[in-house]
Parts: sequence; C-alpha cells; structure tokens
Amino acid sequence: MDPDKQNKVLLRLHRLEAAGLFIDNFLVREQEVWGILGDTGSGMDVLTAVLGANLAVVRSGECLLPPDLGLVSFVRQQELFEQELRQDDTDFLDRLDPGTPARNFLTNVEVHAELIRLFNLEQVLDRGYRNLSSGEARKIGILQELTRGVRVLALEHPFDGLDQASCRELDQLLARLHTRGLTLLFLCSDTTDLPTWCSHLALVRDGVLRHCGPAKEIAPLLEPAKMRSQALFQVRVEDLPRESPRDSQAGSAVATDSQPLVQLRNGFARYGEVEVFQGLDLVIRPGEHTLVTGPNGCGKSTLVQLITGDHPLCYSNDLYLFGHKRGSGESIWELKRHMGIVSNDLHRNHRVSGTALAIVLSGLFDSIGLYTRPSDEQRLLGERWLRWLGLAAKAGKPFRRLSYGEQRLLLLARALIKGPRLLLLDEPTQGLDGANRKALLDFLERAAAERLCTILYISHRQDECRSFFHQHLQFSASQEAKPFRLTATGLFV
Repeated sequence: MDPDKQNKVLLRLHRLEAAGLFIDNFLVREQEVWGILGDTGSGMDVLTAVLGANLAVVRSGECLLPPDLGLVSFVRQQELFEQELRQDDTDFLDRLDPGTPARNFLTNVEVHAELIRLFNLEQVLDRGYRNLSSGEARKIGILQELTRGVRVLALEHPFDGLDQASCRELDQLLARLHTRGLTLLFLCSDTTDLPTWCSHLALVRDGVLRHCGPAKEIAPLLEPAKMRSQALFQVRVEDLPRESPRDSQAGSAVATDSQPLVQLRNGFARYGEVEVFQGLDLVIRPGEHTLVTGPNGCGKSTLVQLITGDHPLCYSNDLYLFGHKRGSGESIWELKRHMGIVSNDLHRNHRVSGTALAIVLSGLFDSIGLYTRPSDEQRLLGERWLRWLGLAAKAGKPFRRLSYGEQRLLLLARALIKGPRLLLLDEPTQGLDGANRKALLDFLERAAAERLCTILYISHRQDECRSFFHQHLQFSASQEAKPFRLTATGLFV
C-alpha cells in the first residue's frame, strides 16, 4: 500500500470537551487498529457516544469523523431492540411475533454470502431479531455495519456475550478484514479483552483520554499491575443492606429446605418451529449454586425465561418452582417476589425513564420502573444500596444516562434489595471492567458462604467459574442438527 495513503488521517478529536470527557489530541490513521481501554464510569460511554456521531454531548473542540464510520455499541443495540418492541404484533396474532428477520438488517445478503458464512450466521438469517441470543445479536450488528460498506469500525465490548469459540473466530475474522483495509477501534474495559494485534493503544481514565500511541510504547503503561483499577464497591457482605422493609419470605410460594427451588423434567423450548433444546432435567435445591455454560444460541437465556415465566412454554413444561407446578393457579408475581433477576432481557426492557435510585427501589415491587411511592424506610434502604455500590452521588441521575456497566450494577442491587431466595444471573458482568467483575464474583462467593440466596449463574467466561458452584449445567452444540440441542446435563464440579 502507498505509504502516503496509509498515513491518511481518518478521524481527529482535538481539544474536545464532552459530557465528562476531555480529549487533547486523538488521531486515527488509515488501517490502524486501536485498542482503547477504560474502567466502568471512566468516560468510555461518552467516547462511544462521540464515535456514534452523538454531537449533543460535545461542548467544544474539533470533532472530525469519517462518513463511513460504523459503530456497534450497547446503546445502538438497545435502540434496535426498542424499535422491534414498538413493532411487536404479538397481541394481534395467535402466536409470538418473532420480529424482523435478521437478514433484513443486512445489505445485499447475496453479495455478502461469504462474509455471512464466515460469521457462521447462515442459520439465523430467517430468525426474528428478538429470538436471537445476545451473542448472535452482537454479530448481526457487526455484519450490519460491514455489509453497508464501512471502512472504519468501532466496537464496544465486542467479545461480551460471545462463547469462547465465537470470541476466537471473531478475533481471527476481524484480523482478516483488517488486512483487507478495515480500520478498527476496540473499546474495552479489560486488557485481556483487547486483541493482541492492536497497532495502537489508549486509556480513558477519570474523564480524560490519555496515553495514546503505538502499542509497543503504551502497552507497559496498561499492564494490570500498573492500571490500579478499583471497583466501585467493596466486597463486604457484613455491610450489605439486608433489612428489607417487606418480608420476602412470606407467601404461599416459599420453598422449604426439603423442596427444590427449581425442578424441570424433560424440559424443552422452541421458537415457532425452531427447537432450542429438549430433554433437559434440572433440579436446584436451596444452596445448590448452579453454573450454566454453553455456546451462543443453545438455550441458556431461554432456560432463565422459562423459570421467570417470561417464555410462554413455561406452562407447557413439567416445571415446579418453590414446590408449586407452573400453571396450577399461582400468580407469576407470587413466584417472582422470591426471585432476583439480572439478564440482558431485563436490561433491555428498562427503557422507561427513572433515576438510579428509582431503578433500585423498583426491585421491591417487581416492576420495570417505579410506580408505587416508596416509604421513607424503603427509600433509605435504596440509598444504602447505592452507597454500597459506590454510586450514591448518582442517585438522581437518569438510569439511561449512566454507563452500561453502572446500569448493570444497579440492576444487581435491584435484584438483591428484596432478599430473594433464588438469584438468576444471566451474564451479569457484561459491560463491567475487570475490577468490578472480580468484586461481583467475590461478593457472590461470600453471599454463597453466608447462605443469603441460591444462585443460578450463566457465563461464557472461563475466569468466572468459582468454587462455590455446586453443579454445572453444560449445553453443547449437536453435530447432527441445527439449531443447538442439549447434549450434556448435570455435570457436577
């Protein structure tokens, strides 16, 4: 390639002041690969907004963005999901509306058939967007940008929500596309998530973009030992605000120590004619903390939806919750009052207005948004939870103006504030930096030791398997059929 062309400046941010972020001088040249690292709440969300051409956050300075810049971010995925919800016709059909087929988000599908094959997404093109797993939706988002011909692509946490094999495949595929002329920016919160082939590195810390330069010069400054990342909250179970103003153990759905919290016999799930899994036997007794792993699209999140009653087949399955068979007359709200939930679905459904404090307090009422006036005692409890998370200063800030990682921590507090018997965590550390991920897992380990709740935990990350898990439910892909089938269950570790 012509050296002069290779040195062409594609993106320039100079003396830029945005909402909580300052950038002195940041240049991206053609065919560079930037790894940009930032902790939860550091200002990375503002940088992502700038790269997404959200100039409303820019107060002053120069912002030169290329017209063919593509961005894949949590905010963009949320906007797409909300658009799909507005178009949901389930109420007018005799079945669930699967939403817009995935292929409709891509440009010139036939022309890009080879690229789609490389992303291993041929089998999901006719599936509705809302039926995609979080990892599949992430890859469709990347393909959406590539098929429209972008030459510069910014990716926020591109490997979050992907299984290990998919992470390796995406890394190799993006490296291959880079050799074909694609300029890349990776926005991550952990050094281990940055591709090893980044040519340039930068750090966002305390609202400033700093240490910008060639990877060989900057890498020593970003070593974990020198990063000094600190979690927003400290792992002290004894300081946990556990005095719930409502008795979470009351009601007819409470399980005794001899009753399983969850019992599923020969479980199955499907979307329309597409089978997700079948033949699943699962029992979770009090204190039997369960880890669930497996490839994207195999049904891990669907299993959570069956348990929470958010999938219509929960009534067709032989499913018992807290000793009661689903569909035997009990209200889903009677059951949910004993569950704490953090999931991608729940996160995406929090599209209502509300402050950080309101979101935490809504957990007392099992609502998305706060519609009941909390008592003074409940309000104080919510404020204590915010202090424990290190987010007290943001109690009055709108939930959707917080960073994705901060939103995730608030949803954890929302799940825990009522002292649930069963805590369902579907990729709860998505969007968190390494320090906060470790703090969360340390807290869960302590919570398990103190028998505060029973945990069902879904993860794609190897570094999240802790010794407090009593059983491991491992989904795997069938070699004979698509979509994925369940081929292994109940593997104890």
